[in-house]
Amino acid sequence: MTTATQRPTKLPSISSYGDYSSNNYGINALEVTIGGLTLYFSYKTVIAFEAPGETLVIRQNAWSTTTGKHLNAIDRDHSRRIPGADFEAKLRETLEKHGLTE
Repeated sequence: MTTATQRPTKLPSISSYGDYSSNNYGINALEVTIGGLTLYFSYKTVIAFEAPGETLVIRQNAWSTTTGKHLNAIDRDHSRRIPGADFEAKLRETLEKHGLTE
């Protein structure tokens, strides 16, 4: 409930990406949008993100074939993927920019 002096809070949008026939499988491939920032998860790990005015940032696969499938559902162009340390640094910077760090 909001009062006249409170501004309503926009809740994050959560959906599954990819074309998965099973809801059990799709639940492990989540896309979460907070404001203009979209985070792509494989299980509980952010594997790609996109911020307003910036291009999609995608991490190289360092996990299983399932995460590889999740990455391919986001973008099939492997040449755009960056090493884990670079990805983590860019993600941290973007989260800080959007006020999403502690």
